[in-house]
Amino acid sequence: MTRDILVAGETLIDFIPERPGPISSVEGFDRRAGGAPANVAVALERLERTPLFWTRVGEDPFGRYLAETLADRGLPDRFVERDPDAKTTLAFVTHDETGDREFSFYRDGTADTRLEPGRIDDATLADLEWVHAGGVALSAGSSREATLDLLERATAADCTVSFDPNARPELWPDDAEFRDVVQGALEYVDVLKAAEEELEALGFAGADLEATARDVLALEPGPSTVLATRGGEGALAIADADAPWSDTASHPGYDADVVDTTGAGDAFVAGAIAALSEAADLEEALAFANAVGAAATTAAGAMTALPDREAVRELRDDE
Repeated sequence: MTRDILVAGETLIDFIPERPGPISSVEGFDRRAGGAPANVAVALERLERTPLFWTRVGEDPFGRYLAETLADRGLPDRFVERDPDAKTTLAFVTHDETGDREFSFYRDGTADTRLEPGRIDDATLADLEWVHAGGVALSAGSSREATLDLLERATAADCTVSFDPNARPELWPDDAEFRDVVQGALEYVDVLKAAEEELEALGFAGADLEATARDVLALEPGPSTVLATRGGEGALAIADADAPWSDTASHPGYDADVVDTTGAGDAFVAGAIAALSEAADLEEALAFANAVGAAATTAAGAMTALPDREAVRELRDDE
C-alpha cells in the first residue's frame, strides 16, 4: 500500500515526572514513547493520514518497547530499523506548574544518531507527496548526513518538504553550529514550523513575528511557507507566491486544561501537514493545527495525549 507521507527522525524514551519540579527533587518517573518525529508520525495516524516512518532504535529492551509501541499505534514497520550495536536514547522530562518542560538527554552514540544515507530508496520517494524531518537528527552522528540526503532527494523528487528545528541546545556543541547546520538544511525545505525563539536562534530577525517570518522567506533557495508558533497564544502563517497556498493567516489558539505540553508542537505539525496535504487553505490549516496542538496538552506524555479528529472537532465546537 502506497503511503503519501514520510516522517523521518528519532524515536526515544521520555521519562515523565510524577510531579512538577527540578529533576533533583522528583523521585518517580513514568516511561513513555517519544521523540518529535515519532510523535508527528503517530499524530498523523490518529488523524487518519498514516505515514511511513523512518527511524532507528536499539536492539535493547527500550528499543523493543518503542518498536512495539509504534506498531501498536498503527505505523508500518518498513523503515523502523533495529541497531544491534547501539542503545536507545533516553530523555528525562521535567516541567513546572504551567506545564513548560526541560529535557535531560542520554544520547551519546545512540541508535537514532546512526541513520544512514540512502535507506529511503528512489522508488519510495517517487510515491511520496510529503516528507517531514526535524532538527534533532541533524545534531549528531551519521543521522545529520542521512537527513540532509533525504531532504535533498525529496526536493528533487518534487515532494513537499516540511521541517521543525526542534531546538534542543543541550544536544548541540554551540549555538553557532545549530544555526549554520539548520540554515543549510532550509534550502531543501518548503514549510518551516518554528517557535518565535527558534527563528531568532536561527538568526532571523524583524520588528515583529511577521517580519521575522518574512526574513525566512527571503532565503533563496528556502522555505515558501513559515508556520510560527507562539505557545498558548496561537500561531502565525505566512506564505509567498511560490507556495500552493498563499497569503497570511493568524489564529489565537484554543483554550485547554493544560496538563503537559510535551508533544504539543509535534501535534501542531501533524495537524498542519494533514490539513495542507488535503488542500485546506492557510487559515483553516492553521486553525486545525492549533486545535490538534491544544488537545494534545490535556493529558500527560506525548503519544498518549494525541487526539483523533473527533476530539479535535469537539474542541473547536466548544470555542
